Amino acid sequence: MKNSVKKFGQINSIEGYSYLLLLFIAMPMKYAFGYPMAVKIAGMIHGILFILFCLLLVKAWKDSKWDFSENIIFFVASLIPFGTFYTKNKIKAYE
Repeated sequence: MKNSVKKFGQINSIEGYSYLLLLFIAMPMKYAFGYPMAVKIAGMIHGILFILFCLLLVKAWKDSKWDFSENIIFFVASLIPFGTFYTKNKIKAYE
Protein backbone atom coordinates (compact mmCIF):
# COMPACT_ATOMS: atom_id res chain seq x y z
CA MET A 1 0.00 0.00 0.00
CA LYS A 2 2.63 2.53 0.99
CA ASN A 3 4.55 1.89 -2.20
CA SER A 4 1.67 2.94 -4.46
CA VAL A 5 0.98 6.03 -2.35
CA LYS A 6 4.66 6.93 -2.42
CA LYS A 7 4.77 6.58 -6.21
CA PHE A 8 1.65 8.72 -6.47
CA GLY A 9 3.27 11.37 -4.26
CA GLN A 10 6.31 11.44 -6.52
CA ILE A 11 4.33 11.73 -9.75
CA ASN A 12 2.15 14.37 -8.06
CA SER A 13 5.19 16.63 -7.66
CA ILE A 14 6.69 15.87 -11.07
CA GLU A 15 3.38 16.49 -12.83
CA GLY A 16 2.99 19.76 -10.94
CA TYR A 17 6.39 20.97 -12.09
CA SER A 18 5.66 19.97 -15.68
CA TYR A 19 2.41 21.93 -15.58
CA LEU A 20 4.22 25.04 -14.35
CA LEU A 21 6.88 24.57 -17.01
CA LEU A 22 4.17 24.37 -19.67
CA LEU A 23 2.25 27.39 -18.41
CA PHE A 24 5.02 29.77 -17.42
CA ILE A 25 7.90 28.90 -19.74
CA ALA A 26 6.68 27.07 -22.85
CA MET A 27 3.53 29.11 -23.48
CA PRO A 28 5.29 32.49 -23.20
CA MET A 29 7.98 31.16 -25.54
CA LYS A 30 5.28 30.29 -28.06
CA TYR A 31 3.23 33.47 -27.86
CA ALA A 32 5.85 36.08 -26.98
CA PHE A 33 8.82 34.77 -28.94
CA GLY A 34 7.16 32.77 -31.72
CA TYR A 35 8.62 29.42 -30.73
CA PRO A 36 5.70 26.94 -30.91
CA MET A 37 7.94 23.88 -30.57
CA ALA A 38 8.32 24.64 -26.84
CA VAL A 39 4.61 23.97 -26.25
CA LYS A 40 4.69 20.83 -28.38
CA ILE A 41 7.57 19.36 -26.39
CA ALA A 42 6.45 20.51 -22.92
CA GLY A 43 2.83 19.65 -23.73
CA MET A 44 3.69 16.10 -24.76
CA ILE A 45 5.77 15.53 -21.64
CA HIS A 46 3.07 17.00 -19.43
CA GLY A 47 0.37 14.92 -21.14
CA ILE A 48 2.23 11.69 -20.52
CA LEU A 49 2.87 12.66 -16.91
CA PHE A 50 -0.79 13.59 -16.42
CA ILE A 51 -1.95 10.20 -17.70
CA LEU A 52 0.52 8.51 -15.38
CA PHE A 53 -0.74 10.75 -12.55
CA CYS A 54 -4.33 9.62 -13.17
CA LEU A 55 -3.38 5.94 -13.29
CA LEU A 56 -1.35 6.14 -10.10
CA LEU A 57 -4.12 8.12 -8.41
CA VAL A 58 -6.57 5.29 -9.02
CA LYS A 59 -4.04 2.66 -7.91
CA ALA A 60 -3.16 4.54 -4.71
CA TRP A 61 -6.85 5.09 -3.98
CA LYS A 62 -7.63 1.39 -4.32
CA ASP A 63 -4.62 0.29 -2.28
CA SER A 64 -4.97 2.80 0.54
CA LYS A 65 -8.80 2.92 0.58
CA TRP A 66 -9.04 6.65 1.19
CA ASP A 67 -12.36 8.42 0.57
CA PHE A 68 -13.55 9.13 -2.96
CA SER A 69 -13.71 12.82 -2.01
CA GLU A 70 -9.91 12.73 -1.55
CA ASN A 71 -9.61 11.51 -5.14
CA ILE A 72 -11.68 14.44 -6.33
CA ILE A 73 -9.50 16.86 -4.37
CA PHE A 74 -6.28 15.38 -5.80
CA PHE A 75 -7.65 15.43 -9.34
CA VAL A 76 -9.03 18.98 -9.21
CA ALA A 77 -5.83 20.23 -7.57
CA SER A 78 -3.86 18.83 -10.50
CA LEU A 79 -5.82 21.10 -12.84
CA ILE A 80 -4.93 24.25 -10.87
CA PRO A 81 -1.44 25.75 -11.09
CA PHE A 82 0.44 25.04 -7.82
CA GLY A 83 -2.47 22.79 -6.73
CA THR A 84 -0.38 19.63 -6.59
CA PHE A 85 1.94 21.29 -4.09
CA TYR A 86 -1.05 22.02 -1.86
CA THR A 87 -1.98 18.32 -1.80
CA LYS A 88 1.58 17.17 -1.12
CA ASN A 89 1.06 17.21 2.66
CA LYS A 90 -2.21 15.27 2.34
CA ILE A 91 -0.39 12.56 0.43
CA LYS A 92 2.40 12.44 3.01
CA ALA A 93 -0.24 11.73 5.68
CA TYR A 94 -1.24 8.55 3.81
CA GLU A 95 2.34 7.27 3.44
